[in-house]
Amino acid sequence: MTPRGRVSLIVALVALVVSGAVVAGVLATRSSVPSVKPLKGQPTLALDLGVRTDPEARALRRASQLYKAGKAKQAGEIFGRYDSLDAEVGAALAEWPAGTVERLRTLAATHPHSSLAALNLGVALYWSRQDAAALVAWRAAARLQPDTYYAVHAADLLHPRFVPRLPVFVPSFPEPRGLGGLSPPQQLALLRRRAAAGGAHAKILYGVALQRLYHPISAERQFAAAVREAPNDPDARVAAAVGLFDKADPSRAFSRLGPLVRVFPHAQTVRFHLGVLLLWIDQLDQARKELQQAHDEDPGSPLGKQASVYLGALRMAGTG
Repeated sequence: MTPRGRVSLIVALVALVVSGAVVAGVLATRSSVPSVKPLKGQPTLALDLGVRTDPEARALRRASQLYKAGKAKQAGEIFGRYDSLDAEVGAALAEWPAGTVERLRTLAATHPHSSLAALNLGVALYWSRQDAAALVAWRAAARLQPDTYYAVHAADLLHPRFVPRLPVFVPSFPEPRGLGGLSPPQQLALLRRRAAAGGAHAKILYGVALQRLYHPISAERQFAAAVREAPNDPDARVAAAVGLFDKADPSRAFSRLGPLVRVFPHAQTVRFHLGVLLLWIDQLDQARKELQQAHDEDPGSPLGKQASVYLGALRMAGTG
């Protein structure tokens, strides 16, 4: 098994358990975007509606599901009922290949600050064998709205040797009681209110929610605010370091996280997240060492148990 295949297996097995990260993706699993022949069938559709529950959001989610299931005509009929940019992008892709690239070029031109339009244009260009133009579009998507799912996914396509999406901080402390019984919008609203009221842990939890919704910059701001409130809290310091992870420059996160090993020599969260970040950049042997040390620090803790899950996946992949 190749290193890329091993790390994909590891993340597929445990990312949802540990970090909530989404690991599926057609193009992002390729070893080199320019060298891979375009896939047959419809281009992938990237559409993120967050925690919206309004009628249009529900309809567009249904259309996206139909599109993913290969029912482009039915999906197009739903997309065609709405005039939002999300719907127009979906409708353009549902017509593939008839005029799709041209329609998406127009949408990108009329919405020059939209990562949604740029990302999906890049995908359509890639499917039509215009690899260089696709890369230009993906770079624009990553730059235009960096605090969005579309920018995060563009980074996946631009850096396919890394694990898809971004690592999510795992707190060593519990979430508020009663949170699990709320709907996603209610959860987000509660976490936002708690963060605004003060407290480093409340800000960390809100930051984690933002990470899971693909708002890395907003999450980073919450983590930085947590550090200002509690500069000696290892969770706050580690979260701030993890929040800096950027596939274009992973060193930013590692330069902040690595020194915390000496600052907090017995804080399990440091070694655990160092191992997670190493997994993300395909440094599996060193990741195993860090995760093993995190596990051994306190095997029965939540982080110790989650480190054990990662270590088990590494063993399954033949690296441990």
